[in-house]
Amino acid sequence: MRKTYIKGNKEKTFRVLFLYLPIMLFLIFLLFPFYWMLVTSLKTSQEIRMLPIVYFPSSPSLDSYRYLFEQFNFLHPLRNSLFIAVLTTIISLTVSTLAAYSFSRFRFKGRNFFMSLFLLNNMFPTVLLLIPLFTIMRSIKLLYTPYSLVLSYTTFTIPFSIWLLHGYLSDLPLTIEEAAMVDGASRPKAFLAVLMPILLPCILATGVYIFMQSWNEYTFAVLFTNEKSRTVPVALKMLVGSFGVQWELISAGGVITVIPVCIMFFFAQKRLVSGLTAGAVKG
Repeated sequence: MRKTYIKGNKEKTFRVLFLYLPIMLFLIFLLFPFYWMLVTSLKTSQEIRMLPIVYFPSSPSLDSYRYLFEQFNFLHPLRNSLFIAVLTTIISLTVSTLAAYSFSRFRFKGRNFFMSLFLLNNMFPTVLLLIPLFTIMRSIKLLYTPYSLVLSYTTFTIPFSIWLLHGYLSDLPLTIEEAAMVDGASRPKAFLAVLMPILLPCILATGVYIFMQSWNEYTFAVLFTNEKSRTVPVALKMLVGSFGVQWELISAGGVITVIPVCIMFFFAQKRLVSGLTAGAVKG
């Protein structure tokens, strides 16, 4: 009895030291930057520069948020970013889903070449497309409009999305839609009524990836936008001046920027996990 008790205590100690404690330390390391950003947004300028460092403000203030929306007009870049991210997600998801279905279900000449081309596109940094796309947008008179960013973002979100969806579709047996077509459904109807509900987790995971890429992107946004079409990352960069950095405003803007992504993950977390792991295991 005593040996069993001692053995149980050893197992608990081992679990605490080598499982729970490392997890706790990792979570603290992971979450502290978010905590610090939130706390900094609630501080005054004096508390931010105070020594020793203030880890929690004595009197939390929402002045930074008030200034962002009243003086800096932060709502305008938020609307631009949301419009660009949503439109990019819709276009990229529609094109990627149809393309992935075609590549996984049909055998045509050049199929492997195009799939390799999509993969090759992801091997190069997107900044290489900056000058060519800038020239194209200027020639078609879309420069400094939200649509220039939408078209630019689709150039590097569609290839990767096709690969994500293609891996999942290739694991789905053809018999699923063939059974629907035997019952009288056309191929488009079989795709929409039978395959789409099965594809939903993977489509959701791909949609989150596209949205985050469009929402957080800075390099294209700083070159392709002006004051009217400015997005959130570019607007936050404007808070870094020649004579100092407004840390409380940048932190407040960062907190607001994170909220839409957090809401998305909160409502889609179950489907997102199943979609990210879909197609990873065969057989």
